[in-house]
Amino acid sequence: MTEAGSSGSPTPGRLEGKRAAMVVCWFLGLGSLVSWNSMLTIGDYYYALFPHYHPSRVLTLVYQPFAVGTVATLAYNEARIDTRKRNLAGYTLFFLSTLALLLLDLGTSGKGGLGNYIGICILVAAFGVADAHVQGGMVGDLSLMCPEFIQSFLAGLAASGALTSALRLMTKAAFENSNNGLRKGVILFLAISIFFEFLCILLYAFIFPKLPIVKHYRAKAASEGSKTVSADLAAAGIQTEANETVRKFLLIYMSKFLMNCSFDTLRQLLPSMQVDDDKYPERLSTKQLLFQNFDYALDLYLIYVLTLSIFPGFLYENTGHHKLGSWYAVVLIAMYNGWDLVSRYIPLMECLKLKSRKGLMLATLSRFFLIPCFYFTAKYGDQGWMIFLTSFLGLTNGYLTVCVLTAAPKGYKGPEQNALGNLLVVFLLGGIFSGVALDWLWLIGNGKF
Repeated sequence: MTEAGSSGSPTPGRLEGKRAAMVVCWFLGLGSLVSWNSMLTIGDYYYALFPHYHPSRVLTLVYQPFAVGTVATLAYNEARIDTRKRNLAGYTLFFLSTLALLLLDLGTSGKGGLGNYIGICILVAAFGVADAHVQGGMVGDLSLMCPEFIQSFLAGLAASGALTSALRLMTKAAFENSNNGLRKGVILFLAISIFFEFLCILLYAFIFPKLPIVKHYRAKAASEGSKTVSADLAAAGIQTEANETVRKFLLIYMSKFLMNCSFDTLRQLLPSMQVDDDKYPERLSTKQLLFQNFDYALDLYLIYVLTLSIFPGFLYENTGHHKLGSWYAVVLIAMYNGWDLVSRYIPLMECLKLKSRKGLMLATLSRFFLIPCFYFTAKYGDQGWMIFLTSFLGLTNGYLTVCVLTAAPKGYKGPEQNALGNLLVVFLLGGIFSGVALDWLWLIGNGKF
């Protein structure tokens, strides 16, 4: 049973690859951040190796300029960039960088020192470039499909944090009393990350483009003038109209010489070669899309400014010492990641999904009251209140992110949805970069800057 899509073409039935696509999107989201979240979650290991270099803050600050600069460049040129090549390049770079990080640790036997720290920073910069390729490319690609796909992708992003936190808790418990136990857990972490990155390459290259519902949405986007999906359609065995026209032209042109027909005959065989400039309605420019969706872009920027000004640097360095001891920061990171994951499924219930643009802006601005809450809790409160605040930070971060990114693309054509998805990721990563920079302000006055 099919239903008519917005373009008049039939939409695949509800179960025709939709659930499989949602599962694949979840894993692709997981692979988009599992390597970087592994770096954040094993922060206690890097603090043991480089106690005076502020690893969680410095590595995040190295990561973000490369991510923001690359995603801004890609977003500016998104209409001319092959989405398939972009995403595969991102996942491949994640795979190679994580493998190199593991080899660096094995090659240096887990020793500290400035040289090793610089090597880690270079690989973290590569993570930033890979993240820009994948997040912008995937959000743009999924924005022209159904909202459930982008929700699953965003849930996968959060799942990478929850998974790494759960593994960190287990490895810390398993290896805490063993010789060199901290490093053993880190090696296991990196090996698992490498596996997931390789899995994402296979899923995106061979499984995702061949799902019927994915082929439908990409063909629909191509019919609306999108040029970014042609390689994915070709991988699924679907020729875009432009490629099909060229193929017909070459075949008929070659037959001219074989059959020695006149050029007038050839012209009669090619009525479809006439270019109709009005076939595709002109899409909105990036500037117009930004003006129409500036509140959504600002929402994402402010959400991540607030979140990254607290997570993870403040949680590692500014929460004091409590009964949990060395487990304290690990538990805080795990609570944030766990609630961030749970909250990304809440908008699946329509009655709980925040759709009002004014409501989203008000909710986003109200989160800034968390800054004095964290300050006074770190100074006067106990670990129970800090765990509660960290959980609430993760809950609001994931919920608002999904609400914004699923609401913004509605009502636009495929090429515009792709452009808007890329644009929103620029503001998201810009907010992360600003938050990471502002996170250093927590160190003022404590004698550790």
